[in-house]
Amino acid sequence: MHPLLVRAEQELKLRGYSPRTRKSYLQHLRRFLRHAGPAPDAITADSIRDYLVGVADRGLSRAYHDQVASAIRFLLRYVCNLPLLLDSAPRPRKQSRLPQVLSTGELRGFFAAIDNPKHRAALLVAYSAGLRVSEVVRLRVGDLDPERHLIHIRSGKGRKDRYTLLSDVAWTSVQHYVAAFRPTNWLFPGASEARPLNTRTIQKVVAAARNRAGIQKRLTPHTLRHTFATQLLESGTDVRYIQELLGHASPKTTQIYTHVAQRDLARIRSPLDTL
Repeated sequence: MHPLLVRAEQELKLRGYSPRTRKSYLQHLRRFLRHAGPAPDAITADSIRDYLVGVADRGLSRAYHDQVASAIRFLLRYVCNLPLLLDSAPRPRKQSRLPQVLSTGELRGFFAAIDNPKHRAALLVAYSAGLRVSEVVRLRVGDLDPERHLIHIRSGKGRKDRYTLLSDVAWTSVQHYVAAFRPTNWLFPGASEARPLNTRTIQKVVAAARNRAGIQKRLTPHTLRHTFATQLLESGTDVRYIQELLGHASPKTTQIYTHVAQRDLARIRSPLDTL
């Protein structure tokens, strides 16, 4: 392994980055260092910018581009001690896309298209609590508190714990699943009881259910989280509570749902209807 990769892995661990982020950063840095070359002084402003231009030219998502830039910036700042080169690794401009949200009818059709009790329970919990897919697959049996109607999310994004909602409908689905499969550690284990369900499995289940339900909108597990937040906002829930439930570090992240909520838009009449 490249010496800089070894040091980068150590720094990532020391700074408490999650295993998933460590793996992604190291993959990006391995490709970048292969591009830059083995010489000790190969990391230059030109080599950085050339590599990032290549990433941009490949037409990859903004999120991917942003993570590549973040990995290189981590290398410059904490491993190579080259802060003067940080300007050579700019992050891409943020996109102003609004989140996709499902209607009530689409949600009913989506959940009706899932037959597997484990997958159905996992996705009902995810939607009813606004969970990230990585959070729902890592739930343990003891994290659900039906008496208080709460779910304990341990080490969510940013290594933060929080509580969010446990709905009666989701809990009933979980009870039916648990009675049949009796998980002991992970609430939704994978092929082995020792490991949680893979996030890719959930993504495939969502894609298959979308097709069976005939939903035309783009639909991923994160769409359920967007729908949860938007529906809470439309029902009058204060955005500060939604921020807490979602585990957002900044209220600005939560504010995006104000742009898709229909609570106030429904009161406005199109001028065409007054003719």
